[in-house]
Amino acid sequence: MNGKKVTLFILLIILIDQAIKFYIKLNFFIGEEHAIIGSWARLHFIENEGMAWGLKLGGAWGKIALTLFRLVAVIWGTFLIKGFIQKKYHNGFIICVSLIYAGAVGNLIDSMFYGMIFEASMPYTSMVAHIFPKEGGYGSFLQGRVVDMFYFPIIRDVHFPYWFPIWAGEDFEFFRPVFNFADMAISSGVISLFVFQNRFFKEELRKN
Repeated sequence: MNGKKVTLFILLIILIDQAIKFYIKLNFFIGEEHAIIGSWARLHFIENEGMAWGLKLGGAWGKIALTLFRLVAVIWGTFLIKGFIQKKYHNGFIICVSLIYAGAVGNLIDSMFYGMIFEASMPYTSMVAHIFPKEGGYGSFLQGRVVDMFYFPIIRDVHFPYWFPIWAGEDFEFFRPVFNFADMAISSGVISLFVFQNRFFKEELRKN
């Protein structure tokens, strides 16, 4: 793949991710949920202030540090992908890396800019956020929250038996995390790298 095709592919992933997030942010309130397919595929709007799985990193300064780390990782990734293209790595490998990169950029945009351009979303109300409010956004530069919306509770409303160690009697749900299109791109890229690594690097393996 050449640089132009890779760039267009990455931009397409970012555009889809941001379009979905803008729609959710401007039309849903925090906690609003709608079924997509049956009861196991849903849109459920939450905002993530920290890392994956909702983990946080020490308040406002931790949030800034996390966003800056993401920014540095994205800049580094730009040079990595450029090098992979120049060295003519396997197209499948480049696609996987591009998915990871595009997903990282998509979530970085939220963290960097959403606090400045969006009004705060409120829970349990019919009011939804507006873009570029006169009073200003809900946060400053680097203080945005990542918008998540995809929720697939395939198994829910069941409990661990009381004899089960550690989680005895607690609720069990699969799949619990709420995520976004950027997360899907990252996960797809990482999983594909593991599954197809022998195919991507078969020529190098033969040489060794």
